[in-house]
Amino acid sequence: MRRRLGIAAVGVADRNQGVFERFVSGARSIGELNERSLHRALKARYAVTGSTMEQAVDGFVADVVAGGRIIEIHTGSFWHLKNKLPRLLERHPVTLVHPVAKDRYIVKTVSHPRVRTTRRRSPKHGSVFEVFSALTSIPRMLDHPNLTLEVVLTVEEEIRSEKSRRGRRRRGWACLDRRLVEVVETHTIASMADLFAKVDADLPQRFTTNDIATAMGSTRRLGQKAAYCFRCAGVTEVCGKDGNALVYRRAA
Repeated sequence: MRRRLGIAAVGVADRNQGVFERFVSGARSIGELNERSLHRALKARYAVTGSTMEQAVDGFVADVVAGGRIIEIHTGSFWHLKNKLPRLLERHPVTLVHPVAKDRYIVKTVSHPRVRTTRRRSPKHGSVFEVFSALTSIPRMLDHPNLTLEVVLTVEEEIRSEKSRRGRRRRGWACLDRRLVEVVETHTIASMADLFAKVDADLPQRFTTNDIATAMGSTRRLGQKAAYCFRCAGVTEVCGKDGNALVYRRAA
């Protein structure tokens, strides 16, 4: 009886392992199928000799595993990492890669054969501080000893296609893809304090989000996101108000 139960248990385990392998294989193929050019190019750049791509680790699929380190590449918000990242950080060092377009070229394509594709340089220029837009989802996680953040400043092409007209609606343009043209520089961030150090010298003793935005050379909206991240990570603290604006100081 015990022998039969043992054989049955082994059979169930084998079936469960097979289900997991099929799940991982399916997730891998779906991820690669929907993968955009920028993500694919950065993944290839980080995949050094001996590394593996789309590797199953602790129930998740990692972009790259190199020398025991997991490399996760995210071109947008970090919201989808809120469950995945804590699990991986328990047992593995993780490098989180986030590209920011320092320079961007807008490429517009149209279906009409007589209309030429256009390419122009965007007047907007990104900086390392753009990462705060993504960090608002995980501001406290950046100080984890197993996590390293790499902000990659790039030159990119943004491929846009003309939307079809619907009724009386005006035509617009949809972003189809982002293509890597060049990597300009990479900023390695080990903690929120590293990011604060980039603006610290330009801030007064007590400061507001407007002061942070000025120090970063950014919009007030991005300054608000930076202030939120600094406060959540314990780098700064609220020490009063100036009208409706919160006033911050460096945490003791």
